[in-house]
Parts: sequence; C-alpha cells; structure tokens
Amino acid sequence: MPLQAIKGESSGLADVIDRVLDKGLVINADICVSVAGVELLGIKIRAALASFETAAKYGLEFPSGTNYETAAWKQAMVGKEECPQCGKKVLVEELLTEECPWCGWVSAKAKKVSSAPITAILAE
Repeated sequence: MPLQAIKGESSGLADVIDRVLDKGLVINADICVSVAGVELLGIKIRAALASFETAAKYGLEFPSGTNYETAAWKQAMVGKEECPQCGKKVLVEELLTEECPWCGWVSAKAKKVSSAPITAILAE
C-alpha cells in the first residue's frame, strides 16, 4: 500500500521517521554496463529500511546471527493493532480493555466494563 499525503497535518521529522519505519521502504535497482550489446558489469541492489516488526511481517531476511531471544524482539512479536483514532500501533489487549496510550481513545468493550456496577464485576 503506497503512502498517501494527508492534508492539514503538520509532520515533523519524527512523524516521517515513524511512518517510514512503520510502513517500510524498499529500493530495488539493477545497473547494467554494456558495450556493443555485451554486458560487462551487472549490479543488483536491494535496500530496505523498516522496523524489525515491519520487516518480519513482510518476510524480509535478517542478518545471520540475529538473536531472536531478546526481550525487545519478543515484544515486537506480540500482537498489535492500529488505533482507529490516531493510527498508532498498540497492544491488542490494551486497546480493547483499557484505552489508547497515545490519544486516549476508549473502545466500546472498555466503556462497557468501566460503566458496569462494581458488584457485577466482583460477582464474576
């Protein structure tokens, strides 16, 4: 899905970097030098700029020796969902049962739980 311009929002460098890491950026280039129809030099370049989470989602290969057992890697693999209001990725459980930590959006499920009488919650 290509990036689309959004009018009315000021985007600073942090927003641009956040968007590129979230969506990813891939550059493919094939360079060929030939003389009289004879290929003398051929170079294929593929560069990717993305967060580990985005790269894993699209199946990009990681360098050999990547340690998948780190706490940061395990947290990146936890299920996340986009907030309907601000579009930031948040843990699914947190988004459904509490609120979005970025913008404060509250799901209908979280509203239902918070408005239930305390005796009904304790009875469960």
